[in-house]
Amino acid sequence: MSGQLENKVAVVTGGGRGIGRGVALFLAREGAKLVVADPGSDLDGSGSSNSVADSVVKEIHEQGGEAVASYESVVTMSGGEAIINKAVDTFGKLDIVVTCAGVLRDRMIFNMTEEEWDSVIAVHLKGTFTIVKHAAMLFRQQRSGRIITFSSTSGLIGNTGQANYGAAKDGVAGFTRVVARDLGRYGITCNSIAPSANTRMIAAIPESSKQAKAGAGIASSGGGDLRGDADDIAPFTTWLASDQAHHVNGHVFYVTAGLVSQLNDPEPIRTIRKEGRWTLDELIKVFPITLGVDLYNPAPTVTQ
Repeated sequence: MSGQLENKVAVVTGGGRGIGRGVALFLAREGAKLVVADPGSDLDGSGSSNSVADSVVKEIHEQGGEAVASYESVVTMSGGEAIINKAVDTFGKLDIVVTCAGVLRDRMIFNMTEEEWDSVIAVHLKGTFTIVKHAAMLFRQQRSGRIITFSSTSGLIGNTGQANYGAAKDGVAGFTRVVARDLGRYGITCNSIAPSANTRMIAAIPESSKQAKAGAGIASSGGGDLRGDADDIAPFTTWLASDQAHHVNGHVFYVTAGLVSQLNDPEPIRTIRKEGRWTLDELIKVFPITLGVDLYNPAPTVTQ
């Protein structure tokens, strides 16, 4: 390791398992001091176990690094503040935040409950805000800092049965672009990663659901085949957290195994224009031969 993060202090939420665990261990190997924030919840957000964060802290200590655990939840403002304060109180400062915390409550939209919606939005979207807001207060004062959020192709492109998760993750992408504009003038960067890796979230999707979607001609998230493991996301995350990436701000990157892709911001693909307002009859005539040409349908109607 090259020690790119020597004397840096980082917080990783969801740092006890999966992608977050890989990121925390990699940051530590590059010299960062870590707060591993993870309440040890089950995949659906229920339950808790201190041993999840503690085990990663132990690994970091065994490899010669410095780390402490935080068992706070990111879903409350007080929890987010406590996680940030843990870094400052323990190590005297904060330089990097990585927001990997997440839960999954998949359900088709016509069956999804309010609680399933609220719980996923709370962890992914509000949980990103509670950490970034409190970190930003410090970063603005010190005029430096690295923020790495986690989006998903489930939001950026769409994935069946994940209205709550997709809405949260697309929200994280928009949040990232705005925060980059808010904080860039202070020497702070904010970028997002849409990862693709074999994690417990992916494993939790029933095979019957995958087969049903395929049989119905329903497209998946469109991010390509899952390649590699959760640990494959850590090197690029670490690079974004380093001084080497000081000029990279406000972008979303798709990362899987050996592939890193910069994703484009929303932009017009085709345009129709006329003087004045379009009439309904004009749109009926013009749309199919202009904007509607070869228009992709991710879930075409299945005839019975």
